[in-house]
Amino acid sequence: MSDTVDAPVIRSDEPGSFARSVLAERHPALIEKVRDAFPYGPGQHRALDALRDNAAEGAITPLPPTAYDYDRWAEWGREHFGRSWFDVPFLWAESYFYRRLLEAVGYFADGPWRGVDPFRPFKQAELHTPETEAELASLDGILRKPAGEQADALVHGSLWGNRADLGFRISSSAADTSGADTPPLVADDSEALWSLLPAGSPAATLCVVADNAGRELLPDLVLIDHVLHHGRAERVVLQVKPYPYYVSDATTEDVVDCLRRLVRAEGAAAGTGRRLWAAMGDGRLMVRAHDFFRAPLPYEEMPGDLRSEFAEATLTVFKGDLNYRRLVGDRLWPPTASFADRTAYFPGPVAALRTLKSDVIVGLDERTVATLDAHEDHWRTSGTHALIQVRG
Repeated sequence: MSDTVDAPVIRSDEPGSFARSVLAERHPALIEKVRDAFPYGPGQHRALDALRDNAAEGAITPLPPTAYDYDRWAEWGREHFGRSWFDVPFLWAESYFYRRLLEAVGYFADGPWRGVDPFRPFKQAELHTPETEAELASLDGILRKPAGEQADALVHGSLWGNRADLGFRISSSAADTSGADTPPLVADDSEALWSLLPAGSPAATLCVVADNAGRELLPDLVLIDHVLHHGRAERVVLQVKPYPYYVSDATTEDVVDCLRRLVRAEGAAAGTGRRLWAAMGDGRLMVRAHDFFRAPLPYEEMPGDLRSEFAEATLTVFKGDLNYRRLVGDRLWPPTASFADRTAYFPGPVAALRTLKSDVIVGLDERTVATLDAHEDHWRTSGTHALIQVRG
């Protein structure tokens, strides 16, 4: 698009920037957490140490030629190999770090660790906490409300699901605004979202592109159950990652874990779980895991078959921060740039439900931006604000 040249790609080379902190602080800490979560052998320990050191001070190198996706990453990284991790696009560097982490622990190699999700202990822990228990119990009250109130409550639960203290909140006003005068939702197109999925529209198909597993995926699934149970769609397609990607991104295995957690809960949560389990069995809820969801690329570069899937949906909802970055482009856009313009390439109606955890933002009005800038230095990355944006 014509304004792309005026919006620089986000990199990690600026001291003090959010992107730099992810590569310099979050990634080394994650390596240690993964090391401690499994009884890996000496070879895996050496590979993890090498990744930590290389990501901190070394030059980016290709995958080993034996890697199953060597050719794919050789193409994606042809302009980046030999450079510092901090000097290449942030989205690419993050994605490649996680691919190298899987290589280090033997996720794709023949042997006993093949297919063992290095992030699974963290995801599992989220499903079995007192907070999760309380959130599931709160469904008893929410699902007794009129359908319209349920819809509003559950879409906010899905939106704030990756905030540990905000799961299943009925109103976004419960969020911590850190003293700002601006409400935590910096954009709220929820009415437009539901107008695309009115009750009694059985021919509709909703596509949900998942973000995190654990306590974020649970409210996503509850929202999906509401859509099916109240006739807002005939079918829901849940798009997940084809293998572990970023620390908590949802895979098919995580979907099953969450469904089991719901079914084994008490009260309304169990009924939700049973309905969803049955919906998967009869095809009303379908899980997809397209290979493009692990690519370090914007959705504007999606392949034709995925574009066709999205084109068939009545509405596609993208959850979370990473999906937002890929949807609008991981660039330093002016925050007042048009969300509709940035998603004009998308082949159908599209919505974003996102807690703000990175520098990318579009679609805000000037007054909102001015208020945020005046009250909070890190409102784009602190997770204290969120948005619902829709392009019909």
